[in-house]
Amino acid sequence: MKRLGPYASVEIIEVPVQNTLEQEGEKILALVKPQSYVITLEISGKMFSSVEFAAKIEELTHAGISEIIFVIGSSHGLSANVSERANLKMSMSKMTFLHQFARLLLVEQIYRAFKIIKGETYHK
Repeated sequence: MKRLGPYASVEIIEVPVQNTLEQEGEKILALVKPQSYVITLEISGKMFSSVEFAAKIEELTHAGISEIIFVIGSSHGLSANVSERANLKMSMSKMTFLHQFARLLLVEQIYRAFKIIKGETYHK
């Protein structure tokens, strides 16, 4: 587990490649607690600006959500059962990114969101 500055702890878990998306989905869902808020990254998901994303994170924390799980699918996408479990489907772009690049962008946006929420410099 790594700290994202003073704002949050971040744990990156990679699920090994499985034979099918369904098997991969089962492995992913086995890591999700019933009370976890799940955000899947999907091309067809809702797009946010950085400020809107920060507002969503702040809304969730004020609602008492203590664990937000972001799921980035493999190059084959996400299984239907993982997509259905999502509390929110989010898109970073209409483009497809390498898994590692998507992860980097996501972590940077989470950090940026906390800076925006705290009113600290970084955002611009």
